[in-house]
Amino acid sequence: MSIYPKPVEELIDHFARLPGIGRKGAARLVFHLLEQSDEEVREFAEAMVSARLNTVFCRECQNLSGEELCPLCSHTERDRTLLCVVAEPRDVAAIERCREYKGLYHVLHGVISPTRQKSPADIRLKELLERVGSGGFNEVILATNPDTDGDTTALYIARTLRPYEVKVSRLAYGLPMGGHVEHADELTILRALDGRREV
Repeated sequence: MSIYPKPVEELIDHFARLPGIGRKGAARLVFHLLEQSDEEVREFAEAMVSARLNTVFCRECQNLSGEELCPLCSHTERDRTLLCVVAEPRDVAAIERCREYKGLYHVLHGVISPTRQKSPADIRLKELLERVGSGGFNEVILATNPDTDGDTTALYIARTLRPYEVKVSRLAYGLPMGGHVEHADELTILRALDGRREV
């Protein structure tokens, strides 16, 4: 038996389905919404519906966009010889925050994962091959996460791109800034050693 009215319980259930939101966190969000004015709640609901209805995938990079071409692909000063391949749209935002990378992107919308039954056909690999095959890129940077699925995806893409005349690189990974060697696990230290460079 629920202690909340049915509409409140249903809203908690919906919020609890979001990634990283447990039942207690969902209840906190719902209670916060219930404390807002009718106008604020209406604006929140309209923003959710608008985001869902007015967001499309960029025809070039597959990133989220409000237009046929996203702002990054339509920007005339981006380096069109560099292509950074990421798993999710949020990865584009993370790389853009560093303000150093000036090339283009390709969003896969997932990674190859045998444990989750995600094959190369389930990600935007075909679109990537079409872009690289059309020419113009000197380097493809694989920026998938440094975990089993990210490494599997990067290795698969690297092998698939071998017939194309393009340099394929992988983001370096190892010890984080501010981290301590003594606290790092063996795999992180091994990768840091493998990715070392001359100073």
